[in-house]
Amino acid sequence: MTRLFSCILLFLLLHPGVSQSQDVPENLILKEIFHEPVIPGIRPSFSFFSGDQSRIFFSWNDSSYYETGLYSVDLDGRFDLADEDDDTPRPLHSPDGNRIAFTDDESIFIANADGSDEQKIVSTQETEFSLRWSPDSEKLAFVRAGDIWITDVNRPGIIQVTKKDEDAPDFSIYDWAGNDRLIISQSDHSESLTIYFPEYVDEFVIPGETTRGIPQVNVYAASPDTTALDTLAAGFHRSSVITSGSGRYVAIDYMDPALKHRNLIVHDLQEKSQTVVFEDSTDGWLHHTYAAFAPEEDRILFLSEQSGWNHIYTVNPDGSALTQHTSGEYYVPWARWVDDNTIVYSSNEEEYGERHIYLLDTDSNSSQKLTDETAYRYQFQLSPDRSELVYAKTYFNRPFDLFKIDIRNPGEEIQLTQSVPDRFSEFNWQKEEYVRFTGRDGETGLSMSVLYPASFDETRSYPVVVFAHGAGSLQNVYKGWSNNYWREYMFHQYLLKHGYVVVEVDFRHSTGYGRKFREDVTNWMGKYETQDIVDGLDWLQEDCSGCLDLDRVGIYGGSYGGFMALYALTDKPERFHAGAALRKVTNWRNYYYANPWYTLPRLGDPDEFPEHYDRSSPLTYAKELKRPALLLHGLIDDNVGAQDAFQYAEKLIQNGNTNFEMMIYPSENHGFTSPHSWYDEYWRIFEFFEKHLKE
Repeated sequence: MTRLFSCILLFLLLHPGVSQSQDVPENLILKEIFHEPVIPGIRPSFSFFSGDQSRIFFSWNDSSYYETGLYSVDLDGRFDLADEDDDTPRPLHSPDGNRIAFTDDESIFIANADGSDEQKIVSTQETEFSLRWSPDSEKLAFVRAGDIWITDVNRPGIIQVTKKDEDAPDFSIYDWAGNDRLIISQSDHSESLTIYFPEYVDEFVIPGETTRGIPQVNVYAASPDTTALDTLAAGFHRSSVITSGSGRYVAIDYMDPALKHRNLIVHDLQEKSQTVVFEDSTDGWLHHTYAAFAPEEDRILFLSEQSGWNHIYTVNPDGSALTQHTSGEYYVPWARWVDDNTIVYSSNEEEYGERHIYLLDTDSNSSQKLTDETAYRYQFQLSPDRSELVYAKTYFNRPFDLFKIDIRNPGEEIQLTQSVPDRFSEFNWQKEEYVRFTGRDGETGLSMSVLYPASFDETRSYPVVVFAHGAGSLQNVYKGWSNNYWREYMFHQYLLKHGYVVVEVDFRHSTGYGRKFREDVTNWMGKYETQDIVDGLDWLQEDCSGCLDLDRVGIYGGSYGGFMALYALTDKPERFHAGAALRKVTNWRNYYYANPWYTLPRLGDPDEFPEHYDRSSPLTYAKELKRPALLLHGLIDDNVGAQDAFQYAEKLIQNGNTNFEMMIYPSENHGFTSPHSWYDEYWRIFEFFEKHLKE
């Protein structure tokens, strides 16, 4: 509570009033937000480190068009941009750092780290993939035709490790366990469902058949000396597998399909024994788990929310020396070993809307902060030699670029890419207000962003548009340019010059705020999220001395945000007066069958807990809809099927409700690809709000 009060007090000191005139991008045109060339440019997406680790490769478009190509820059920050061949193979670095391996033209190649002395070592008419170096850098394992093979990189010849039955599932490789054993798996989808997402725009309708379900996964230890497989895990589970550098230990981070229980199980391959070194259970769902052995020592780093917040732990393979290294009401989203005693990690300890980078000495349990500038950092990529950390960095109205920091000799952050076009600066983007406030229970701290209309006048009241982010488990209110919703970011600025206040709340279910904050929505999605948004509106109304017209509030969003728009309209019709729902879930049963990975942990099995699905689904309340709704959906959406839009519309029609509009996009999936579709969608949203919040 002390921290929360300090954040609110600081905000009030820095922003004693909002009566000053608000700048907005007056020259922003709606069509330009969605059409090419893209105003903020295309964000660079990290692809891989070069063989000698002196450069990074990334996908990008230097002309701000959607179609991207492959580029590279030097890690020294000289901006020596190179346009690369899009077919440049991704190198797999050997553990000793001397060589690389890659696949090209259905063959396996090796070369020195700098690319010299390239040799083709395996060539067949099949496709080889999923290469894995042995710890001694002498062998490569790979998958071909569903089986596991090994080749010695210094001598010709290959060894077949597995021979699956014709109808059996394909094998996959986790990693080597020492130089003479592999950890592999098979995933059996025979009990999964066939779901259809038909396509209609071609000459004939395509059924769009796909298999969905949590598979049965068997994990094995395999040796090239025998066809026998030692079973380490079997059944339905959602686990990750790691191996120690010595090859003696294999750890299975075992979680049940509903993500309620976690056992970190260490198998001692030498003693043929197993030990549970960590356990965790929750009524909600496990999130953001991670585990890795140290580079040389047999010690495990893992992340866990057991304390209520995601933190760093280490433990020995026998379960001894279990240590929690970070603690407090903050979130560690990412951590990696640098060496056997040092971990590099990121956290929002400084402030929930910021992320900084730290080094942790596990022996002294002390941390060193490597970054000072206020920013939001994410998409971390550690170089294979663990010396360089590359990441995305953004701050409010500055789209992210790629930066790096030298971990072994920390100094200034070095900018690697310059991807924001000059044209972006021609617009007078308003900097959003970042706010922390307390919810109605007096305990729940919430983050909110606020944008005020042009020539804001504190004596007037303005219509409000609320944006609800997608995914549910996502953070979107932070001190940076939204990568997930960069179009919406500009659309909100467009709304400002048309007289709206634009608000977004990181409601419960969002990440970065602790386990309880995320899990409060378990078994009833929509309820607490709606409360949090209403609390944000009420807090802001008091803070800005009545600047909101709370009789003219619109809400919109896509995917989970589309679900939230429809849920809020019927749950709180006195607070939300119009809603636009994009690619929305209206019936969580549909989404359970299409995506049980997501839905099972949050709502359970619909056959066992139908009440969880009934009270969470907007379809249940469709007959109660009194406010105008705009339904927009891609017809070939294979994430949230168009079935959800059709079922909701049918329920409205059969109840005689004509107070809705609907637009279907025949060639669009969950994420639209056509600029024309994007523009059409948001033109309709804008006109919808103009009609229902102003007339």
